[in-house]
Amino acid sequence: MKPLLGLFALTLMFSVAAYTQPQKGGSKPGRAPEVGGGHIPSHGPAPVKAGKAPAAAPAAHQTFADKGGHPEAPHVHAKNDQWVGHSTGPNDPRFHLDHPWEHGHFTGGFGKGHVWRLAGGNPSRFWFGGFYFSVAPADIGYCGDWLWDSDQIVIYEDPDHIGWYLAYNVRLGTYVHVMFLGNN
Repeated sequence: MKPLLGLFALTLMFSVAAYTQPQKGGSKPGRAPEVGGGHIPSHGPAPVKAGKAPAAAPAAHQTFADKGGHPEAPHVHAKNDQWVGHSTGPNDPRFHLDHPWEHGHFTGGFGKGHVWRLAGGNPSRFWFGGFYFSVAPADIGYCGDWLWDSDQIVIYEDPDHIGWYLAYNVRLGTYVHVMFLGNN
């Protein structure tokens, strides 16, 4: 009986310790996370201001963790819908396409009212609701923790990069540039 009671006490102690740890996104239990956690932005990113100088080639490693507990990937702040990492503007060579929209335009709906559940695939080709997409080569490193068979995503139009959309992961609060590949 004593070993069982000791095991119960030890389990309870670890449970309390885990509960009081900050959650991903830097929030304490009972508070909404700062990034992800089910938050859906009410709008996509604003276009980069025209008066800004054209973007130079981005550094080999960009930093996106703008605050402790925030992901090292492009993400959206839940408090004010700020799109962190969407600041290079339309001249970013990583998102230049010689043939934008070569597979047509996505017609399934954009933004907060259109939440989709990933149904399979990987960054090279994934799908939901009969629509197929691929992640931009420059962004593949930012979606390694996505669950390609179950995560919820929302598609937003990209105001700066012609031919690309932004896929926002509701669970993680991160996003990547995606290309529409068509539908069945």
